[in-house]
Amino acid sequence: MPTYELSNQVAIVSGAGQGMGRAIAHRLADEGASVVAADINLESAGRVAAEIEAQGGAALALEVDVTSRTETDRMVNDCTDRFGRLDIMVNNAGVLAVTPILELDDNAWDWQMNVNAKGVLYCSQAAARRMIDQGEGGRIITIASTAGKIPAGKDAPIAGYVASKHAAVGLTKQMALELARYDILVNCVFPGIVESEMLDFMHAEIARRESTPQEEVRERARESVPLGYFQSPQKVANMVAFLCSTDADYSVGSVFDVTGGAFPYY
Repeated sequence: MPTYELSNQVAIVSGAGQGMGRAIAHRLADEGASVVAADINLESAGRVAAEIEAQGGAALALEVDVTSRTETDRMVNDCTDRFGRLDIMVNNAGVLAVTPILELDDNAWDWQMNVNAKGVLYCSQAAARRMIDQGEGGRIITIASTAGKIPAGKDAPIAGYVASKHAAVGLTKQMALELARYDILVNCVFPGIVESEMLDFMHAEIARRESTPQEEVRERARESVPLGYFQSPQKVANMVAFLCSTDADYSVGSVFDVTGGAFPYY
C-alpha cells in the first residue's frame, strides 16, 4: 500500500460510522492524520473513533446532521477546539432511496437532495472558511458516485439519488474553481459498486420490487464489473489518501474513478 505522509494533518470525514466513511477515517489515521469521525449516529461514530485510538491514532467522534448549517459549523468548531486546525474535509455522508420515478415523492426527493447535495455545501462552506482563516490551504474531497455522471439504468430506480449526486458533482467542480485561489484543492471520487450496507439495501429493494431473488440481482451487478468483483471500501479510501497527499497537489476540480471499469447498470 502506498504511504502518504499526513502527520500533523487534521481531517473530518462525514458519514464515518460505517462503510466507505469508516474505511476512509481509518486510512487517513493510518497515514498519521488526526480524524474527526462525524456521523448522524453518534454510537457508530464513537466505535470508529475508538478503533482508531486503539490503534494509536487520534480521533474525535461527533454527532452531526449534515443538513444543518448549525451542526456543520459546530462540527468544524469542535474539530479545531480539539485538534487546533482543519486540513481535510471528506464529504462522504450519503443516502439512497429505491423509488421508481412515478413514485418519487417530495419526502424521498428532499431527503436525498438535502443529505447528498446540501450536506456537501454546508460541510464544504464551514471547512473552507476555516481553511481560509488558517491561510495554509487544504483539501475538500466529495465522495460522489458514477450515478453523478450517468443514469443508473432502467432496472435501478434511483432517480432521486442520481439527481442528488449530479448536483453534488456540479457543486464540487464549481467550488474547486472558486477555492483554488486559496490553495484549497477540491476534487471528486467516483466509487463503483462497493460492498456496503447501502449496496445490500439497494439490491434487497430491487429484488423485492422485481420479485427476484436478491442473489440474482447481486450477480447481475457483479457481472457488470469488468474486474469481476465488487470493490471494497478500502479501494475508495486509498484514492482519498492519494488526493490528500502532496502527490495530488496539482489536481483541482477533477473526478477520479474507482470503479473497476463498471457502470451502474443493474
